[in-house]
Amino acid sequence: MKKTPYAIIIMDGYGLNPDANGNAIAMDGSLNVHALQKEYPSATLGASGRSVGLPDGQMGNSEVGHLNMGAGRIVYQDLTKITKEIEDGEFFENPALIHAMDSAKNNNKQLHLWGLLSDGGVHSHITHLFALLEMAKRRGVPQTFVHCFMDGRDVSPTSGAGFAEQLQAEMDKLGYGKIASVCGRYYAMDRDNNWDRIEKAYDMLTVGTGIHAENAAEALRASYAGGVTDEFVLPTNIVENGKPVALVEEGDSIIFFNFRPDRAREITRAFSQDPFVVPKGTAFERKTGFLHPEYVCFTVYDAEYKNVAIAFPKQSLHNTLGEYLAKMGKKQLRIAETEKYAHVTFFFNGGVEEPNENEVRVLINSPKVATYDLQPEMSAPEVTARALEELDSGEFDVMILNFANCDMVGHTGVIPAAVKAVHTVDECVKKIT
Repeated sequence: MKKTPYAIIIMDGYGLNPDANGNAIAMDGSLNVHALQKEYPSATLGASGRSVGLPDGQMGNSEVGHLNMGAGRIVYQDLTKITKEIEDGEFFENPALIHAMDSAKNNNKQLHLWGLLSDGGVHSHITHLFALLEMAKRRGVPQTFVHCFMDGRDVSPTSGAGFAEQLQAEMDKLGYGKIASVCGRYYAMDRDNNWDRIEKAYDMLTVGTGIHAENAAEALRASYAGGVTDEFVLPTNIVENGKPVALVEEGDSIIFFNFRPDRAREITRAFSQDPFVVPKGTAFERKTGFLHPEYVCFTVYDAEYKNVAIAFPKQSLHNTLGEYLAKMGKKQLRIAETEKYAHVTFFFNGGVEEPNENEVRVLINSPKVATYDLQPEMSAPEVTARALEELDSGEFDVMILNFANCDMVGHTGVIPAAVKAVHTVDECVKKIT
């Protein structure tokens, strides 16, 4: 006898807003989703701030949303936890951070701080970088350099120059540190095995093959003038007397201050793993060889990574939904395309990589396009077809599915594409329900 499964369908980026201005959901009409809302009981949940364990007023994000849904409770996020440790002073006694800084000081090496330069609070926060600079100065590290990965997705697409100026002002106040490079997250924070992008960031950081500029904020404004916003800023080395301010050298210390793992993994893998193996057919090779850095990740980016220290180990969550279903002997299907696969697996399971018992995972490849406004349907039709095929087997008690379109296309800011993304998801929901 076939089972009739329960389904959790996560329409990533689909939200409620009474203002129709710029509202792709209102423009499309979402007839099928709205019909379900009218026919069945519905409720509105908060997805930001304290509702999901973030500070008041801090917008939510996909990782946080899936973590809280999977846990079935409020999970206090790394942003909140790290900020509190800075305020309490505990941050400045962190063993992993101390070791990296003291290694640079005692061995006459450079300290490199890199991560997403913004106050978006999704992957990082600029105040955490300020605390690292203060700590490095206190500990007497002689050479500290900041490599700025520019945001433009979780904050305004041309806000990066302002953040670079904030950083420079903080350095001027401390009388300490230098900006060594700027680079769009499109390159340095890829998460979809686009190793050609990571290679461009890696070469900027190690060989100095980026565009040369003398001032970070000015370089960013020049990029905007050319129609290239923060997310896509080309790898750029800041230079003095025609030479890069700093490149990563043998035995240097590196602290990656992103706390969200998914977009921190690939560049970390390139710097920390030896041997360094990339997917078959990828041409990226480290021109410098392995540099044996003292590498610190703010959080656990990948439990399998060697040669890295973790500043803030993950908190253990017990009795998540997936774990509970497994204990009850239920079989569950997790399905999404590449961009959100980690969210319905790793994040939904409370940051645990290993599947639960009777948890079947299905990954559908995301389309290989530069930006998703070029293909707003993404792989939603393929996800839907495979989900229906799996459900037709009658084996599953629960399905947890993610449609990435509204989030990923919405981030592009291209309204017609966002409307098509909403329409695609709405039609896919109809087919499943």
